[in-house]
Amino acid sequence: MDRPGVRDAGLLLLRVVTGVIMVAHGWRKLVVDGIDATTRAFEAAGVPQPGMSAWGVSIVEMLGGALVVVGLLTPAAAGVLALDMLAALYLVHLHNGLFVADGGMELVLLLATAFVVLVVFGAGRASLDRALSRFG
Repeated sequence: MDRPGVRDAGLLLLRVVTGVIMVAHGWRKLVVDGIDATTRAFEAAGVPQPGMSAWGVSIVEMLGGALVVVGLLTPAAAGVLALDMLAALYLVHLHNGLFVADGGMELVLLLATAFVVLVVFGAGRASLDRALSRFG
């Protein structure tokens, strides 16, 4: 099935769902749990430079997620988010197996894969990337 409308609808759905998830995760780290609790969690998990990493990951997830939702700078934002998820997979989740209930890697692996799809295929026609490309 190679219909542009279906492809674009799929990319829009993928962008909105994954972007909202990332904004929520960043918001939780920064505001709900707080940066101090996030830093302690990162330290306990063995994340390098836990204080700086907590700030960086929180901002990347919130800003990157928002950019993906609206489809602005999508390949770059999705690429950074894919790397964020791969780092989480390697540093935190890999040794816990597959299932999220066990702290496993299934969610971060799925999100990383989704962001790679957005890097490869772009944001689609229903995006700010597309709207702004008409002016350039």
